[in-house]
Amino acid sequence: MIRVVLVDDQALFRAGIRMLIASQPDMDVVGEAGNGQEALDVVARTAPDVVLMDIRMPVMDGLTATAQLLKKADPPRVVMLTTFDLDESAARAIQQGASGFLLKDAEPEFLLAAVRTVYAGSSVIAASATRELFAHFTQATTPVPPEYGDLTDREREIFALAARGLSNSEIAAREYLSEATVKTHISRILAKLSLRDRVQLVVFAFEHGLA
Repeated sequence: MIRVVLVDDQALFRAGIRMLIASQPDMDVVGEAGNGQEALDVVARTAPDVVLMDIRMPVMDGLTATAQLLKKADPPRVVMLTTFDLDESAARAIQQGASGFLLKDAEPEFLLAAVRTVYAGSSVIAASATRELFAHFTQATTPVPPEYGDLTDREREIFALAARGLSNSEIAAREYLSEATVKTHISRILAKLSLRDRVQLVVFAFEHGLA
């Protein structure tokens, strides 16, 4: 069962998401909060797997709350909820370690798929959207860390394609590989670069001028 906490200052919006999630046999809403400070308390009490976190809220915004959550041991996966497709706050949250972002008017099926994807921890919600976000807001780059030099030539090719937002199946088709092989390459790349998921891979690529 995927344990979810909803954080949004609009009670009506939370009620709609709660009903949607409650209709799924593999999900359960274990807590709700109306601001970031409440979110910290609810998460500490309920230990959810996934937190859907609004960015703009009173008392404590979602960006601050997310930064504090992700500093804790074994933090939940955090998905930012935003009204704007190019939201600088969402980009900052992803840099801090959030697992992605969703538009608040996303289709219900997409939201449910996103929760399951993030819970699985194997891929990004929308790598192409994350890439567009960072292309828009990332200006300066920092030197490439030495760990990147540990990647093989093939791993660098896979890294570049993943950073462009291609899925495992798209990379497999392009490189004439099986999806299982691509998944193995991605896992090795993440391990060598000490990255948690494909969201962080996209962020890494932009921060170091590799995108």
